[in-house]
Amino acid sequence: MARHVKKGDNVLVLAGKYKGQQGKVLEVLTDKNRVRVEGIAGVKRHLRPGADPKLPEGGIIDKTGSLHVSNVLPVDPASGKATRVGYKFLEDGKKVRFARKSGDILTGSEA
Repeated sequence: MARHVKKGDNVLVLAGKYKGQQGKVLEVLTDKNRVRVEGIAGVKRHLRPGADPKLPEGGIIDKTGSLHVSNVLPVDPASGKATRVGYKFLEDGKKVRFARKSGDILTGSEA
């Protein structure tokens, strides 16, 4: 199913605890309908000593939590405000996403 956000997009959070914050999409979790956004929804994970080979002494690590995909919208490159996404085909036949407010093409890494 097509998503209105992709990895690398700059998004605005519309609802919840982090409403109004902007960040870059790090990962799209398609099976759970969630996204991980850089610097938003941070969580702390407590590890006991020996539980993780990368951190043998244990401790508290910071991780990025996830937000529901319906609570974020891409930021319009022209105005810097949230915008809905449309899809269109260019003359060369390539399908692209564009911002409904300004008509500018949205770019994001295709990973």
